[in-house]
Amino acid sequence: MARTILVTGGGASGKSRWAISQFAACDNVLYICPGKLDDDTRNRINYSNNQNYVEWDIREDVTSNPSGLFDRHKFAVFDDLSSYTVRMIEEMCPYIAQMNSDMEKMIERRIIDDVMAMYEKMKLIEGDIVVITTETGFSLKPEDTAQLARHNILGMVNQRIANVSSDVYLSVSGIQFQIK
Repeated sequence: MARTILVTGGGASGKSRWAISQFAACDNVLYICPGKLDDDTRNRINYSNNQNYVEWDIREDVTSNPSGLFDRHKFAVFDDLSSYTVRMIEEMCPYIAQMNSDMEKMIERRIIDDVMAMYEKMKLIEGDIVVITTETGFSLKPEDTAQLARHNILGMVNQRIANVSSDVYLSVSGIQFQIK
């Protein structure tokens, strides 16, 4: 049975560590990173791969169509929606002063469609995917225009993706709590 898992929490709360541990002994895991993979996460994956004699497919700088990367992968980690949201804002509205509610909705729709396409691919092959995101509900509403757009878009995306995910976890201080 396919599992679509969303893990959310604050910065440095253990989300990536937990997601990596879910597939530690699995081979051919697809690890998708919208930006550059940080050294700590790369070292954690490499250590786990060496300990378990497995190899993961790591893709960095993914800026569009993440589901198009799925090939022979039964498991996937998308790390993370917050970074992907920033990339989509930069791509779709490079002049943040032009951001309006219609543009926010278009960006939200694009991100949600991309995540849903990944979910659908994994359901077809009965695979599992973990999507990592930053929880916006714990922070104050930013005053900076760019930060406010990211906050609003990511908040709406998180809500929609949480509603369609089979499981949702909240990560706090390195401990994960299943909330759905």
